Amino acid sequence: MHITVVDHPLAAARLSIMRDERSDNAAFRAALNDLGAMLVYEASRELNTEKFSLQTPVAATQGTRLETPPIIVPVIRAGLGMVDPALSMIPDAQVGFIGLARDEETHEPVPYLEALPEDLTGQPVFVVDPMLATGGSLLHAVRLLAERGATDITAICVVSAQPGVDALADSGLPVRLVTATVDPELNDNAYIVPGLGDAGDRLYGPRNIDL
Repeated sequence: MHITVVDHPLAAARLSIMRDERSDNAAFRAALNDLGAMLVYEASRELNTEKFSLQTPVAATQGTRLETPPIIVPVIRAGLGMVDPALSMIPDAQVGFIGLARDEETHEPVPYLEALPEDLTGQPVFVVDPMLATGGSLLHAVRLLAERGATDITAICVVSAQPGVDALADSGLPVRLVTATVDPELNDNAYIVPGLGDAGDRLYGPRNIDL
Protein backbone atom coordinates (compact mmCIF):
# COMPACT_ATOMS: atom_id res chain seq x y z
CA MET A 1 0.00 0.00 0.00
CA HIS A 2 1.32 3.41 -0.95
CA ILE A 3 1.31 5.99 1.88
CA THR A 4 1.79 9.72 1.41
CA VAL A 5 2.44 11.82 4.52
CA VAL A 6 1.91 15.50 3.75
CA ASP A 7 4.54 17.18 5.92
CA HIS A 8 4.24 20.72 4.54
CA PRO A 9 4.76 23.47 7.17
CA LEU A 10 1.26 24.89 6.59
CA ALA A 11 -0.26 21.43 6.99
CA ALA A 12 1.66 20.96 10.25
CA ALA A 13 0.43 24.33 11.53
CA ARG A 14 -3.24 23.46 10.82
CA LEU A 15 -2.76 20.03 12.39
CA SER A 16 -1.40 21.69 15.53
CA ILE A 17 -4.56 23.80 15.82
CA MET A 18 -6.66 20.65 15.52
CA ARG A 19 -4.59 18.84 18.18
CA ASP A 20 -4.76 21.73 20.66
CA GLU A 21 -7.41 21.09 23.32
CA ARG A 22 -7.95 24.85 23.59
CA SER A 23 -9.29 25.05 20.01
CA ASP A 24 -13.06 25.44 20.05
CA ASN A 25 -15.45 23.95 17.46
CA ALA A 26 -15.08 26.93 15.13
CA ALA A 27 -11.26 26.89 15.21
CA PHE A 28 -11.21 23.12 14.74
CA ARG A 29 -13.57 23.31 11.74
CA ALA A 30 -11.57 26.11 10.13
CA ALA A 31 -8.30 24.22 10.51
CA LEU A 32 -9.86 21.05 9.12
CA ASN A 33 -11.23 22.99 6.16
CA ASP A 34 -7.74 24.23 5.29
CA LEU A 35 -5.92 20.98 5.99
CA GLY A 36 -8.56 18.90 4.23
CA ALA A 37 -8.07 20.97 1.06
CA MET A 38 -4.29 20.45 1.28
CA LEU A 39 -4.70 16.68 1.61
CA VAL A 40 -7.16 16.50 -1.29
CA TYR A 41 -4.77 18.59 -3.38
CA GLU A 42 -2.00 16.07 -2.72
CA ALA A 43 -4.26 13.06 -3.27
CA SER A 44 -5.25 14.44 -6.68
CA ARG A 45 -1.71 14.21 -8.08
CA GLU A 46 -2.39 10.71 -9.43
CA LEU A 47 -5.70 11.53 -11.14
CA ASN A 48 -5.75 11.22 -14.92
CA THR A 49 -6.17 14.40 -16.94
CA GLU A 50 -7.16 15.28 -20.47
CA LYS A 51 -6.40 18.24 -22.73
CA PHE A 52 -8.99 20.44 -24.39
CA SER A 53 -8.94 23.52 -26.61
CA LEU A 54 -9.66 26.92 -25.13
CA GLN A 55 -9.32 30.56 -26.02
CA THR A 56 -7.57 33.06 -23.76
CA PRO A 57 -8.11 36.80 -24.29
CA VAL A 58 -4.91 36.70 -26.32
CA ALA A 59 -4.66 33.40 -28.21
CA ALA A 60 -5.85 29.82 -28.59
CA THR A 61 -4.21 27.29 -26.29
CA GLN A 62 -4.81 24.01 -24.51
CA GLY A 63 -6.37 23.59 -21.12
CA THR A 64 -6.24 20.67 -18.67
CA ARG A 65 -9.12 19.06 -16.79
CA LEU A 66 -9.71 15.87 -14.86
CA GLU A 67 -10.59 12.98 -17.13
CA THR A 68 -12.84 11.37 -14.50
CA PRO A 69 -13.42 13.42 -11.33
CA PRO A 70 -13.44 11.24 -8.22
CA ILE A 71 -16.49 10.54 -6.14
CA ILE A 72 -16.02 11.89 -2.61
CA VAL A 73 -17.22 9.47 0.09
CA PRO A 74 -17.21 10.80 3.66
CA VAL A 75 -17.46 8.34 6.52
CA ILE A 76 -20.19 9.98 8.61
CA ARG A 77 -20.15 11.73 10.94
CA ALA A 78 -16.66 13.23 11.20
CA GLY A 79 -16.01 12.75 7.48
CA LEU A 80 -18.67 15.35 6.69
CA GLY A 81 -16.19 17.99 7.82
CA MET A 82 -13.98 17.13 4.84
CA VAL A 83 -16.65 17.30 2.12
CA ASP A 84 -16.60 21.08 1.62
CA PRO A 85 -12.80 21.33 1.34
CA ALA A 86 -12.81 18.40 -1.10
CA LEU A 87 -15.48 20.07 -3.25
CA SER A 88 -13.61 23.39 -3.09
CA MET A 89 -10.71 21.63 -4.84
CA ILE A 90 -12.82 19.39 -7.12
CA PRO A 91 -16.15 21.19 -7.63
CA ASP A 92 -17.39 18.74 -10.27
CA ALA A 93 -16.97 15.69 -7.98
CA GLN A 94 -19.99 13.66 -6.94
CA VAL A 95 -20.56 12.73 -3.28
CA GLY A 96 -21.59 9.40 -1.75
CA PHE A 97 -22.11 8.60 1.92
CA ILE A 98 -21.24 5.81 4.33
CA GLY A 99 -22.57 6.07 7.88
CA LEU A 100 -20.77 4.19 10.64
CA ALA A 101 -21.21 4.55 14.40
CA ARG A 102 -18.64 3.28 16.90
CA ASP A 103 -19.58 0.65 19.45
CA GLU A 104 -17.93 2.03 22.59
CA GLU A 105 -17.53 -1.45 24.11
CA THR A 106 -16.16 -3.42 21.16
CA HIS A 107 -14.69 -0.41 19.29
CA GLU A 108 -16.13 -1.97 16.10
CA PRO A 109 -18.01 0.02 13.41
CA VAL A 110 -21.81 -0.23 13.33
CA PRO A 111 -23.18 0.57 9.81
CA TYR A 112 -26.35 2.65 9.57
CA LEU A 113 -26.24 4.40 6.16
CA GLU A 114 -25.02 3.58 2.68
CA ALA A 115 -25.63 5.87 -0.31
CA LEU A 116 -23.34 4.86 -3.16
CA PRO A 117 -23.59 4.16 -6.89
CA GLU A 118 -24.18 0.47 -7.62
CA ASP A 119 -21.28 0.27 -10.08
CA LEU A 120 -17.97 2.01 -9.36
CA THR A 121 -15.95 0.26 -12.05
CA GLY A 122 -13.34 2.66 -13.43
CA GLN A 123 -14.39 5.39 -10.99
CA PRO A 124 -11.73 6.98 -8.75
CA VAL A 125 -12.95 7.26 -5.16
CA PHE A 126 -11.70 9.49 -2.34
CA VAL A 127 -12.81 8.20 1.09
CA VAL A 128 -12.51 11.05 3.58
CA ASP A 129 -12.40 10.61 7.35
CA PRO A 130 -10.32 12.74 9.75
CA MET A 131 -9.23 9.75 11.85
CA LEU A 132 -7.75 6.35 11.04
CA ALA A 133 -7.54 4.61 14.42
CA THR A 134 -8.02 0.82 14.49
CA GLY A 135 -8.88 0.84 10.80
CA GLY A 136 -12.24 -0.88 11.36
CA SER A 137 -14.43 1.89 9.94
CA LEU A 138 -12.19 2.64 6.99
CA LEU A 139 -11.77 -1.04 6.13
CA HIS A 140 -15.55 -1.48 6.18
CA ALA A 141 -15.94 1.52 3.86
CA VAL A 142 -13.24 0.39 1.45
CA ARG A 143 -14.71 -3.12 1.28
CA LEU A 144 -18.11 -1.67 0.35
CA LEU A 145 -16.47 0.32 -2.44
CA ALA A 146 -14.43 -2.65 -3.69
CA GLU A 147 -17.57 -4.80 -3.77
CA ARG A 148 -19.02 -2.27 -6.21
CA GLY A 149 -16.03 -2.59 -8.53
CA ALA A 150 -13.82 0.27 -7.33
CA THR A 151 -10.11 -0.42 -7.86
CA ASP A 152 -8.80 3.16 -7.53
CA ILE A 153 -9.49 4.11 -3.91
CA THR A 154 -7.66 6.79 -1.93
CA ALA A 155 -8.23 7.14 1.81
CA ILE A 156 -7.66 10.71 3.00
CA CYS A 157 -7.21 11.04 6.76
CA VAL A 158 -5.86 13.88 8.87
CA VAL A 159 -4.42 11.70 11.66
CA SER A 160 -3.59 8.02 11.21
CA ALA A 161 -2.50 5.60 13.93
CA GLN A 162 0.13 3.02 13.10
CA PRO A 163 -2.16 0.07 14.02
CA GLY A 164 -4.78 1.35 11.58
CA VAL A 165 -2.20 1.93 8.87
CA ASP A 166 -0.95 -1.63 9.36
CA ALA A 167 -4.50 -3.03 9.21
CA LEU A 168 -5.16 -1.17 5.98
CA ALA A 169 -1.86 -2.34 4.47
CA ASP A 170 -2.49 -5.96 5.46
CA SER A 171 -6.03 -6.00 4.07
CA GLY A 172 -5.00 -6.50 0.45
CA LEU A 173 -7.67 -4.00 -0.60
CA PRO A 174 -7.02 -1.61 -3.53
CA VAL A 175 -6.39 1.50 -1.44
CA ARG A 176 -3.67 4.07 -0.87
CA LEU A 177 -3.43 6.48 2.05
CA VAL A 178 -2.86 10.23 2.16
CA THR A 179 -2.48 11.63 5.68
CA ALA A 180 -0.97 14.55 7.57
CA THR A 181 0.68 12.35 10.20
CA VAL A 182 1.06 8.80 11.47
CA ASP A 183 0.77 8.66 15.27
CA PRO A 184 2.39 5.72 17.07
CA GLU A 185 -0.37 4.08 19.10
CA LEU A 186 -3.89 3.76 20.48
CA ASN A 187 -4.95 3.97 24.12
CA ASP A 188 -7.19 1.46 25.92
CA ASN A 189 -10.28 3.15 24.47
CA ALA A 190 -8.90 2.86 20.92
CA TYR A 191 -8.29 6.61 20.65
CA ILE A 192 -5.22 7.76 18.74
CA VAL A 193 -2.28 8.93 20.88
CA PRO A 194 -1.42 11.78 20.83
CA GLY A 195 -4.23 12.25 18.29
CA LEU A 196 -6.73 15.07 18.60
CA GLY A 197 -9.62 13.57 20.55
CA ASP A 198 -12.98 12.69 19.01
CA ALA A 199 -13.09 14.48 15.66
CA GLY A 200 -16.87 14.32 15.42
CA ASP A 201 -17.34 15.88 18.86
CA ARG A 202 -14.78 18.57 18.14
CA LEU A 203 -16.48 19.41 14.85
CA TYR A 204 -20.11 19.33 15.90
CA GLY A 205 -20.29 18.96 19.68
CA PRO A 206 -20.91 15.79 21.72
CA ARG A 207 -23.17 13.19 20.14
CA ASN A 208 -26.47 13.14 21.99
CA ILE A 209 -28.43 10.60 19.99
CA ASP A 210 -28.16 6.83 19.69
CA LEU A 211 -27.75 5.45 16.19
